[in-house]
Amino acid sequence: MENQSLSRSRKNLKTATMVKVSLLGAISFVFMALEFTIPIFPAFLKFDISDIPSLIAGFALGPIAGVIVQFIKNIMNVAIMGTTTGGVGELSNFVIGSSFVATAALIYKHHKGIKSAIIACICGTLVMTILGVFSNYFVMLPLYSKFIPMDKIVQMGSVVNPAIKDTFTLVLYGIAPFNIFKGLSISFLTMLIYKKISILLKR
Repeated sequence: MENQSLSRSRKNLKTATMVKVSLLGAISFVFMALEFTIPIFPAFLKFDISDIPSLIAGFALGPIAGVIVQFIKNIMNVAIMGTTTGGVGELSNFVIGSSFVATAALIYKHHKGIKSAIIACICGTLVMTILGVFSNYFVMLPLYSKFIPMDKIVQMGSVVNPAIKDTFTLVLYGIAPFNIFKGLSISFLTMLIYKKISILLKR
């Protein structure tokens, strides 16, 4: 009887977690649709706050939950909004976002507290930025160039920063600073609201 009760409790806990993760994924998708450009970065780099629900999920429910939120967000975006890049943009968003969230959540999982959360977010931002440099240079931009010529992509960067002259400088002076800015911004905004929302998620 006790084993049945324990099994039922675990099943209910898993179901509740799935519901929370799904809800955060849907919220993340809505936030993703509210993207906008920032004049100091290339026009194809859109800023949004869709990583906030994912980071909250990672901190409150674990790294895997955070990554699943990223997955749900991008799948919903392709299914509902469609894609103009054959899914390359969504793939890049998933890879970069997941590296940020998974790193931060993994560190926070083993060391709780505000100081640890700050360190976790900084580490997540660094991992996201480094991975963004390599993934964009070797994979994402070459794939992206099949839909938009590379010279036009580089031109979008040179418009806001004359130092951008080719793919390498685009990644170094355009994409890397953008990921740093985004990571720190998402981290700051998450810190402002995490405590109140985490109470609801952990019930």
